Amino acid sequence: MNWIELSLQTDAEGAEAAAALLNEFVSGGAAIEETLLPDPGVPFDPARAFTVRAFFPADDRAGVARAETSLWHLAQLRPLSAPRTRELAEEDWAEAWKKHYTILRVGKSLVIKPSWLEYAPRENDLVIELDPGMAFGTGLHPTTRLCMVALEKRMANLAPVTEPAQGLRLLDVGTGSGILSITAAKLGARTVLALDTDPIAVETAARNVAINHAADIVRVERGTLDADKHCNLFDLLCINILAEVICDLAPALASALRSGGSVIASGILDYKADDVVDALNAVGIEIVEKMQEEDWVALVGQKKSEIGR
Repeated sequence: MNWIELSLQTDAEGAEAAAALLNEFVSGGAAIEETLLPDPGVPFDPARAFTVRAFFPADDRAGVARAETSLWHLAQLRPLSAPRTRELAEEDWAEAWKKHYTILRVGKSLVIKPSWLEYAPRENDLVIELDPGMAFGTGLHPTTRLCMVALEKRMANLAPVTEPAQGLRLLDVGTGSGILSITAAKLGARTVLALDTDPIAVETAARNVAINHAADIVRVERGTLDADKHCNLFDLLCINILAEVICDLAPALASALRSGGSVIASGILDYKADDVVDALNAVGIEIVEKMQEEDWVALVGQKKSEIGR
């Protein structure tokens, strides 16, 4: 199959809005990356700080046209560059997106290694091998890095509240490439449930779980958080989506957490953080840490112990 790559550059708020718009048109979701400057001497332009990419089947030119029209309307409100498109053969697509990724160190010990690159681990490195394909979650976006750092810190702090016989149980809502689920497995989670509604993301996450030999820990399923089905099951929950979605799911997040458990919520623009804080507080999740990189925020919340198991 050939693909049409549609890409544009914008600021953080525009990237969130453009990705949300493009997600309505493509399977696999749009990816947000920090823009790589072509030359160290090129001045930083906040209006082009992020690149948003989406891939359409080559025979879906009508879908591309509809997306371009919607982006034009969005550009009347946000500083979006004009969308660029190019057609790629399957093998060319596979190479085209690879050039954007490199080995990336995150936090104290985490290393994201694209599966096609060689890397000699240092002492105490936890290597996450990743083949992201068209699924979101590469480490190139600040929200992913914030989640990984929060996971590294929070999993150590959560050890006392887990049941020794079971170990730490984690839920990853909107898993994308599976990067956070795999990170949790590498950090010592006993069981991880990775959920995504997109079939390409589910396929990609399952493949990455297998690459990292984590299939005995991480179970990947197509679906979303269910307040009844997942009630009171998890010590830790990760959700890296959009502020509005996190607010909508807040009651279900609280229901899924065991007493004293934690939620790591990211994908939040800084000016929307207060809305998410209010939504989580309203369901008994107290914010214990706020992390920020550029315009993006991650919140760490803890379910109050008095909310029963």
